Amino acid sequence: MTISPFDLQGGGWPVALQRTEKVALKQALDYYDSVVSDDISRTDGVKRDPERTKRVIKSYARNVSTQVSLETIRADVISSDIETFDKESLYGYLNALKRIFAIEDSPAWNPNLRSKTAVRTSDTRYFVDPSIATAALGIGPLDLVNDLKLMGLIFENMCVRDLRVYADALSGSVYHYRDKTGLECDAVIHLRNGSYGLIEIKLGGDKLINEGAENLLSLEGKINTEKMRKPSFLMVLCGVAPFAYKREDGVFVVPIACLKD
Repeated sequence: MTISPFDLQGGGWPVALQRTEKVALKQALDYYDSVVSDDISRTDGVKRDPERTKRVIKSYARNVSTQVSLETIRADVISSDIETFDKESLYGYLNALKRIFAIEDSPAWNPNLRSKTAVRTSDTRYFVDPSIATAALGIGPLDLVNDLKLMGLIFENMCVRDLRVYADALSGSVYHYRDKTGLECDAVIHLRNGSYGLIEIKLGGDKLINEGAENLLSLEGKINTEKMRKPSFLMVLCGVAPFAYKREDGVFVVPIACLKD
């Protein structure tokens, strides 16, 4: 299993960073190089250009954890490419990346709501492991510390990756929610028996945690519980918190390091 440079859950950011940074970054870069030079063509026998593969992955990395359209990604690739790149070509590259488990988008969740709120149906763009994104962008942990917006998007990808592991073990799936009003929920774990939980992902800090909790409570209030169950839990999954706890409003605040066996 590839060690992500952001799997720093052992004993505090600085100590873990010093201990694992070189090995983790090398493994991430080695895997990225393998995807670009060999794996993407080997999956179906179609020879694909390594430089164009890099551009596709880099564009995906620049738009990680967003619902950007595939046309936007195609235009981004073309902007740095003197040759044409039609939709069919893009789909071929992306399908190959999915088959080799490099990217894995999150589909939209469409619950029964009390009002006729239009739900956005675009997938959220994710890598199977966020270290692929950082390798494509040529950045390391210190770069992310200096760009908290990008770090938040990479952190969201890491959290979704971990949530998928737990959801798979329960025969469940992970979705996302966003409606026309801008209300969103980063992750919805939905099990086959109909139970589900709503999760917002934040780096940490009281302001962001409160914002995440408010989003979850707003979405819970929109769900028509006469047609579907109430959520089993509401959770803000965060990077920085002293411990896991339950707020007075019922929302759980859980540090990522608490996601263990």
